[in-house]
Amino acid sequence: MTCCMLGTATHAQHLMLGLGNAKVEAGLNFGPTFFLGDLGGKVGKGAGFIKDLNYQLTKLMKGAFISVYPNEWIGLRVAGQYTYVEGIDSIINTHGVDELWRKQRNMDFKSNMWEAYGAIEFFPTMYLMRNDEDYDPRFRPYIFGGLGVFHFNPRGTLKDQNGNVTWHDLQPLHTEGQGFPQYPDRKNYKLTQMNVPFGGGFKYIISEKVNLGLELLYRKTFTDYIDDVSTTYIDGNDFYANLPAADAAIAYRISDKTIGLVTPGVGRYAPGTQRGNPNNNDAYFSFLFKLGIRFGDGGYGNDSGGGYGGGSGYGGGRSGGYSSRSRGSTRCPVRF
Repeated sequence: MTCCMLGTATHAQHLMLGLGNAKVEAGLNFGPTFFLGDLGGKVGKGAGFIKDLNYQLTKLMKGAFISVYPNEWIGLRVAGQYTYVEGIDSIINTHGVDELWRKQRNMDFKSNMWEAYGAIEFFPTMYLMRNDEDYDPRFRPYIFGGLGVFHFNPRGTLKDQNGNVTWHDLQPLHTEGQGFPQYPDRKNYKLTQMNVPFGGGFKYIISEKVNLGLELLYRKTFTDYIDDVSTTYIDGNDFYANLPAADAAIAYRISDKTIGLVTPGVGRYAPGTQRGNPNNNDAYFSFLFKLGIRFGDGGYGNDSGGGYGGGSGYGGGRSGGYSSRSRGSTRCPVRF
């Protein structure tokens, strides 16, 4: 009778969750985040990915996730995270002329980054060995991809004659003429946009309920304005023609902070001079350390009795370890 009551309660719990035999995992993640945009960079011409990173601008990303696993080789994840990103031309180390042009540009920005996404996780080794009841590894590599939304708000600096620095929101200043009638091809960018998160990593099973992981999370975006720099300089008079006087004065100064390094004596660039590179959208990526905990009565294991914990520890399904498949055999006799 007790057996039946326990079995009925467990079954009811699954029905209330609406997850059937799926397993639920929740956890935290944190790790370094890197921005890939138009500002800053290394020596030489601007390059992609790791070659052009300014590691001193590395930021910490913090977040949480929930994953649902219908089985051990696929999962559905939702996650939310926060960080901020930054780019500064003045920190570029100069060894030639190519990087001096960027340092002469003298732009900077920072932005908070909030994001949420959903993704599908796929564990290839677990899939290939899904019919092997004895395959129950601690180390489990995976890949994932999905769709997300993120919010940013680039801010830039102005310095007065006394060296005091003030920060200003850049999007409302239309620094490249976005939304001005003089530049009909430059639409004003939105601060909340979609992205495509993808990457890979691995889990290492510590116990029946706990795992640690390491993950590379890359975000493809559809904007080149996370750092508010993309195309060319505009005529400074256009700010006064389209903005309130106070905003126009700030936009005029903050849109072009050129200092004469390559071309001594230059004060402002001529309209149409390259300001950024519109051929590559901005992106950002993170290396995340993850802690995951499974909830309910379904721990790790390939449903073959090879769970973790209890009795003999690793692979101890037959000598004390708990597993979801062995749980399924604990049923009341049919006659009850």
